[in-house]
Amino acid sequence: MADSAECRAALIQLSENLGKAQGDVRSAAAMDRSLTCWITDLDVTFSGRLRDGRIQDITQSPGRPEERAQIRLAMKGDDLVALVGGQLNFASAWASGRVKLEAGIRDLLQLRKLL
Repeated sequence: MADSAECRAALIQLSENLGKAQGDVRSAAAMDRSLTCWITDLDVTFSGRLRDGRIQDITQSPGRPEERAQIRLAMKGDDLVALVGGQLNFASAWASGRVKLEAGIRDLLQLRKLL
């Protein structure tokens, strides 16, 4: 089971990957939105801001997200690590319910370029 340090490292790696992206992926990551990622098995939330093609200002707090971010993710820690590491496909994980993504319709349309 992934611990909170591994989950934070995965989010930092995701941020770096987004920062190196090109084309449609780069434009999708260039949004300015609040973001939370609730790690359900650890009951910890990582919050940050998707801005300038990176996840910035990542903080950690216990429990479910206290505030409603514009982009909300929920998953187990192992799934986050596997997604970022390329061992788990986001679309299949989302379709099977392993990963939950909530956002406004405009944001969802933009985020689909990242998938």
